[in-house]
Amino acid sequence: MPVNQTSPPASALIRIAQLHKSYRLVDANGKTIENPVLQNINLNIAQGEFVAIMGHSGSGKSTLMNILGCLDTPTNGGYWLEDQNVAMLSNDALAKLRNRYIGFVFQGFNLLKRMTALDNVAAPLLYAGENRANSRKKALEQLRRTGLEKFAMHHPNQLSGGQQQRVAISRALINQPPLILADEPTGNLDSQTSKEIMTLFEQLNRERSITIVLVTHENDIAAYARRLIQIKDGSIVYDGGHALESTHNPVV
Repeated sequence: MPVNQTSPPASALIRIAQLHKSYRLVDANGKTIENPVLQNINLNIAQGEFVAIMGHSGSGKSTLMNILGCLDTPTNGGYWLEDQNVAMLSNDALAKLRNRYIGFVFQGFNLLKRMTALDNVAAPLLYAGENRANSRKKALEQLRRTGLEKFAMHHPNQLSGGQQQRVAISRALINQPPLILADEPTGNLDSQTSKEIMTLFEQLNRERSITIVLVTHENDIAAYARRLIQIKDGSIVYDGGHALESTHNPVV
């Protein structure tokens, strides 16, 4: 597959065209300088794909993930999610877009410590305006699907790392988003638990056609995806199958 395709598939969920991202820094002399992080990114991701993004620390992969999640904006270029031009949306509209279309899973789980697993999962529904009773009912059903129904009233500090990540995945799924963004989702887990979490992602992608984009530095985790994107110095240097040729060894 050629790098930087510019013709989006008809079913593209994500379209990025000529995207640049830079940050303005002030040096020791007080002079403002531009620090480029992403350069000329062209990327299309179809509904139902399972994509891994890899790259060295500082390569720009986390910045790209933040832009995909509507948590940051490009300096130049365009980003369309479900054919909506993200750059044209107000802050309120962006918040609604994130809540409706994107589920987030983080390395550190990001669960609210004072809330039970049930209420952590129900939180996005409450933010969307659904009443507490219906939110908790749907959250309990979501926990059942991920095998955690009996832990619904446990707090995060009463759960293992793998259980906490399953709660986080349940929370990401509660609004039935078409897209899950996972940032190093197995980074705090042991090998066996990592396999279980990735098997769950694989199942969600296969059975429910949920688009999954994950950032990882681990080759064995990236291998669960059907497509691998490598970023180096802010540019895409590889975009293709995860079974790479020797000339395209994964960047870790």
